[in-house]
Amino acid sequence: MSEKASQNQKHFVFLQGPHGPFFFELSRTLMASGAKVTKIGFNQGDRHYWRDAKTYVPFADAGDQWAEFFKNLLGQGITDLVLYGDVRSHHKTAIKIAEIHNVTIHCFEEGYLRPYWATYERGGVNGHSRLMDMSVGDMRKSLAKIDETQPEAPARWGDMRKHIFFGAMYHWHVMFRNGKYPHYRPHRNLPVSREFWHHFKKLVGLPIHSALRFAATRRLKRSGNVYHLVLLQLSHDASIQDHSDFESTSEFMDLCITEFAANAPRHHHLVIKAHPLEDYRIPLEHLAHKMADQHGLADRLHFIRGGKLAELLDYARSVVTVNSTAAQQALWRGLPIRALGNSVYSKPEFTSNQPLGEFFAHPRKPDLNAYRDYRRYLLATSQVSGGFYARTSRVRLARQVVDMVLSDRDPYDLLLQSDAAPVQQLKLVL
Repeated sequence: MSEKASQNQKHFVFLQGPHGPFFFELSRTLMASGAKVTKIGFNQGDRHYWRDAKTYVPFADAGDQWAEFFKNLLGQGITDLVLYGDVRSHHKTAIKIAEIHNVTIHCFEEGYLRPYWATYERGGVNGHSRLMDMSVGDMRKSLAKIDETQPEAPARWGDMRKHIFFGAMYHWHVMFRNGKYPHYRPHRNLPVSREFWHHFKKLVGLPIHSALRFAATRRLKRSGNVYHLVLLQLSHDASIQDHSDFESTSEFMDLCITEFAANAPRHHHLVIKAHPLEDYRIPLEHLAHKMADQHGLADRLHFIRGGKLAELLDYARSVVTVNSTAAQQALWRGLPIRALGNSVYSKPEFTSNQPLGEFFAHPRKPDLNAYRDYRRYLLATSQVSGGFYARTSRVRLARQVVDMVLSDRDPYDLLLQSDAAPVQQLKLVL
């Protein structure tokens, strides 16, 4: 059967996607190829961003009915499952059932090389990605087949404010218009009203927080201090809960402060940077300064409330994280990296396995040639230029990823079995 014929018989079922209209927009392009599409919605936020009642199917039953509901759906000729992330409870259940029935699983995630790319893989992402079992040597063998120009990042990107806005709108609909979904429970352990309130506060507070962050960053740059950078992540995120041994961001932060106090040179400083989407449901800044006081670091600890990473990396001595993809920006600059969780970039060639205290004292630098080959491999396979939120980046992403979704081979096999890299990955059309 030809690939074109198989595409005409595909039936994609969409579960939950990133906040906003990206999944719906992608579905329109898939339907234009001749494929069928069905969207399963779990709440009114899902319904709001899916603008086609004919392809929308609500799941309004209790959670323990989901497995049976999904099995019955597969009996309607479903060939492909599309979702964002792979660790939400209903996503986990659907993936297990889909694997048994040989349904192709398409996983989207924030870019491993974010913010200018998004991730598209088959079967799983992050700690469940095929990258976890690949060595740099394996990647180099595949890269030997191609000769491509590495895409350049665009000069400007506008996803963050849209990300926050879409999140606030999503939770507003769930909070005030969710009557048709009486059994809905969010995948995070926080009431929807609190989720909405946190998003709303974040949106309203952007100007003042930006000003405070700018001032703090400028003071740090002008100080002349040698500093190590700790990248925080969201405590409720799957990267912490499913792909690390930490229970929370504050636990990770406590370990970093303790080890730094005991081992780092006395003239070195520690800079803790919050995640750009941190809503401070946990008072991280207060906790950081309290921990610093306990270890005699009051004058050597600095807390930065989110924002762009580049300026801080330009002056940093090293970077510590659980498994943040932002660490790859540091690797690109040749900075020593210590990742304490499971991550797709935890390769011995360019991430340190030193004990944390030893790392703060004498951080080992990465093998830049190995990292560049790793990065080149990602850009030729699973990293697609664009994003999920701002309109221009959504259009760019959907245009490039649709043929990857329709292909009978996943991005890694496509490169391994081909004499040329996927055309959509060779150039970044600006």
